[in-house]
Amino acid sequence: MRIDKTKKDFAFFLLFIFSFLLLWEWLRPLKELTDTGHLSVFLGFVFIALMMYFFNMPILPSAIIKIIIILYSVHFMYYDGTFFSLEWFGQLVNEVIANSSIIMNAEWTEISNAFRTLLFFILLWLMAYLIQYWLINRKQIFVFFFMTLVYITVLDTFSPYEADLAIVRTVIAGFAVMGMLAYYRIADKEVVNKNLRSAKKWMVPLIAMIVLSVGVGYAAPKADPIWPDPVPFITSYNQDSGDGSGGVKKVGYGTDDSALGGPFIGDDRVVFTAEADGRHYWRIETKDFYTGKGWIADKGTAVPVEFLPEQTIPIEPFEAEVKTEQRTSKVVPKIGYPHLVYPLGVTQVEASSGRSTLQFSLDPTTEKITSIADGQAGSIGPYSLTFNHPVYSVEKLKAAGPEELAAEFAFVSKYTQVPEGLPERVVKLAEEITKDKKTWLEKAQAIEKYFRSNDFVYDQTNVAIPEDDEDYVDQFLFETQRGYCDNFSTSMVVMMRSVGIPARWVKGYTEGEYIDTLENGRRLYEVTNNNAHSWVEGYFPGVGWVPFEPTQGFTNNVQFEYDNKDDSQNQTGQEEEEDTTPAAPVKPDLPEEQAPVDKPKVSFSDGLKNAGAILQNNFQKIFLTLLVLAVFAAIMYKLRGRWLPIMYILLYKYTKQNKYMEKAYIVLLKQLGRYGIKRENGQTLRDYAYYVDSFFSTNEMRWLTEKYEEYLYRGNQDENMWQDAKKYWEFMIRKVSA
Repeated sequence: MRIDKTKKDFAFFLLFIFSFLLLWEWLRPLKELTDTGHLSVFLGFVFIALMMYFFNMPILPSAIIKIIIILYSVHFMYYDGTFFSLEWFGQLVNEVIANSSIIMNAEWTEISNAFRTLLFFILLWLMAYLIQYWLINRKQIFVFFFMTLVYITVLDTFSPYEADLAIVRTVIAGFAVMGMLAYYRIADKEVVNKNLRSAKKWMVPLIAMIVLSVGVGYAAPKADPIWPDPVPFITSYNQDSGDGSGGVKKVGYGTDDSALGGPFIGDDRVVFTAEADGRHYWRIETKDFYTGKGWIADKGTAVPVEFLPEQTIPIEPFEAEVKTEQRTSKVVPKIGYPHLVYPLGVTQVEASSGRSTLQFSLDPTTEKITSIADGQAGSIGPYSLTFNHPVYSVEKLKAAGPEELAAEFAFVSKYTQVPEGLPERVVKLAEEITKDKKTWLEKAQAIEKYFRSNDFVYDQTNVAIPEDDEDYVDQFLFETQRGYCDNFSTSMVVMMRSVGIPARWVKGYTEGEYIDTLENGRRLYEVTNNNAHSWVEGYFPGVGWVPFEPTQGFTNNVQFEYDNKDDSQNQTGQEEEEDTTPAAPVKPDLPEEQAPVDKPKVSFSDGLKNAGAILQNNFQKIFLTLLVLAVFAAIMYKLRGRWLPIMYILLYKYTKQNKYMEKAYIVLLKQLGRYGIKRENGQTLRDYAYYVDSFFSTNEMRWLTEKYEEYLYRGNQDENMWQDAKKYWEFMIRKVSA
């Protein structure tokens, strides 16, 4: 039998209230452990949903009300304008579609905040339904009560959340619900009238039992734990075994750099687009303490510094005497990170979050800038940056040395720190490379040049992880000599520190890929996760922090100025490249008769009516047309091996940007597989290219593969790479269409 849904007494109402309190315990820790805000909105939604079930509201009206509440809440949290505007709803639909593909690719960390909120509302909706199902249909809630206790105790053990009171509240609410459900089960089984008198006979002992058990448990003395803290034991299994068998990471920005090494796979998801006056790297943060395995930030007693938009950012990377050029850039985020990306020398940020208050928080140790809207860290929309682009004087850099930092013991100690267990051969190698150099600049340049002129290989896949007794830098310098930016940059910082030059490790993004020149003369760049990068900054007294780029295939476009005009050679190999991007095309004025005209708007309901009428009046013609199209599609699918290559040739024939090389090469691999020349599992691209060339008696596949690998590993250095490779690609794809 079920509980009578037409005559619900006060005890039955208390069932829903105590169940709501149990669910509340799941939400309480979110405020302390995450950046989740507006918890009152989520709690209100759960309460309204439970009350709808209590009053037996029909499914359809209750679902409509819940959907309206969810949409209104999402609009309130993330969108501007009025709720009744369809513009924001279209943005939400596009965001749902985009995030659905992210979920399909298992890129959980890149889901936007708005979509996370939408999913969270759906989860709460499901939880409310399950609670009413347990209460009304099953009359059992022990599983949910037990799961709540486990959830709270796990958080108490493995997180900063203090769950002492939460456990007490959960026990009270859980015992109350289970006791009342037991009353209803017995009343249904024994056919007892469920009135106030019979309820009191059951509830009074229940309340006494709960009060007594909770009181005794709270007041009784507690013994010390008999087991050691399980957190270190469990987390030890989360570390790599040191044999290089750790999982493959996906490239992109991450906050934990304490254990570097290991392979990663590419990810072309766009992080942000930027309008800039020229090319420059995008900083996020710096780290100063090298552990032998990776980097951590030694925060010490530093406290965050808060500032408002358009105020001067309290970062001084170089001295006032350094010659600078004021520039501006505009960033349009595509992933909802709470931190800003900015160039070296940033002085001001202008942004608007659409909320009542917006400010920024700067971590003085890492120089990481976080946006804070309405008191909570979160992402913001487009923002503009003003910065001073430095032009370093080579003469001043050569004159900088340790004498000017003699009194800055704490600063020098911090930025020349190396682990006590750093292998001696790392220090000896740094000293050997710089032994004939007199100035700090020449020594830094010599170390930077060492990585470019020796047998170091840039590689993203075959990258080792140091053993427990191995140093990350030592392994790269003397064992593997193979790795990516983290290997090169970390090694250069440690080597500079080994010869007494203050240096730090910087992470962020490269300039990205040039897309177009805009009407305002700025250049549009697209920055993806593949552009995540790390580099080096060395400190020179009287000048400040100077970037260096040791990673093969990369250049950071640092500009130097020589006082001797005859000395035009850039000794660092980092002279700012001449930007050869084309000028923005001039749009001709449209004749008056070609001016755009506003089109009449048709409502959604009118559109549905018109579509229904057309379908009803032309059903036979539409059916025959669809049948013919289906037959035609089947024939075209059967003959796809002949026409697909031709279509791809036309598709890529007039493309010029290097980003199309990767897409076109993958298309060629698919066409070769469809032709019958399949690539075996584990077969390298070069081996496969030799096999293809031997099959067709050609050499083009090998040459094309070499260019493809060069593009993947060394980036977009040669802007005509795809233009040169296109004829070989077209030759090979015509082969598979023959």
